[in-house]
Amino acid sequence: MTTQVTSREFNQDTSGAKRAAERGPVFITDRGKPSHVLLTFDAYERLLGVHAVERLGDPAGVEDVELVVQPSNERPRPASFD
Repeated sequence: MTTQVTSREFNQDTSGAKRAAERGPVFITDRGKPSHVLLTFDAYERLLGVHAVERLGDPAGVEDVELVVQPSNERPRPASFD
């Protein structure tokens, strides 16, 4: 079940919008046009098809990447604020 609220209604009753998101997406409108969608975190993860929290951590295999940084011969210069 989807719910639609105006941005004003959302600002006045955020808790109500969060409760409505438990039942389905909440479309938030600005001047009659949809502008945002409120989802539960579980619904968001289902939408992505992966666990979003896992995506926030270090990706698997990153420890095998070798970072090579070439030394620079450039001398530092004072900042110019023109």
